[in-house]
Amino acid sequence: MNTTIITGASDGIGAEMARQLARQHGAKAALVLAARNAELLNTVALQCTALGAQVLVVPTDVSVEAQCRHLVEQTVERFGRVDALVNNAGISAQALFSDVKAEDLGWYEQLMRINLWGSVWCTHAALPHLKASQGHIVAVSSLAGLVGVPGRTAYSASKFAMAGFFEALRTELRGAGVSVTTAYPGVVLTNIRSRGLNATGQAAGSSGLKEDDAMTVEECARLILDGMASRQREVVMTTKGKLGRFVKLLLPGLVEKMALAALKDHVKPQ
Repeated sequence: MNTTIITGASDGIGAEMARQLARQHGAKAALVLAARNAELLNTVALQCTALGAQVLVVPTDVSVEAQCRHLVEQTVERFGRVDALVNNAGISAQALFSDVKAEDLGWYEQLMRINLWGSVWCTHAALPHLKASQGHIVAVSSLAGLVGVPGRTAYSASKFAMAGFFEALRTELRGAGVSVTTAYPGVVLTNIRSRGLNATGQAAGSSGLKEDDAMTVEECARLILDGMASRQREVVMTTKGKLGRFVKLLLPGLVEKMALAALKDHVKPQ
């Protein structure tokens, strides 16, 4: 049996990864689904059990360290091992930094607690078990973690931080047999941007990015799982993303123009 913890598993990429693992491995899959919304988690759990998987639902707010550690404890208590940890939980934000008032700036810290610290705490708790199984760690970052995106100062900061943390950790774990895969999705057809925070720290309700060429959730989840299974160091999702990281070294101004072009007109800086 292969035991996989997925945070942010109530919908979007996390839920689809759970369904694909259940479909691929059936009764050999032990899935631990974590997110804040228990009702949505239970819906995903039913979908996965219908495909033959064993499923444990652990409602978890990854911005709280104790809950991250409880998640791993519950996993080991139920299944006795951890073979993979997918750090997928995250929250987006779209706001020009100059539009954020001083009294509202606290949501930058909260976003960092979810996107970075949630991954750090879950990984720290799971690490001894992952070393024992010579398992896998997945960090779901973003192309905004490779190229700074205007209107995404908070989000890019958190995703750049994730990239740096897991790059360093990958090197630390080379001798332990634990793989670390960092995924860099581009624009994916999920609700993360409409639920993302605005300048006041409230849900924006709509995306500020052009989504004409958005990737499907199914394809994104498949690419991440393929990367995990083959122990890839990185999974960069789009051609633009693959080119952008190298062009940035030679022509940074061009990459900045490309980042601006990805924004809808009404959210561009004036």
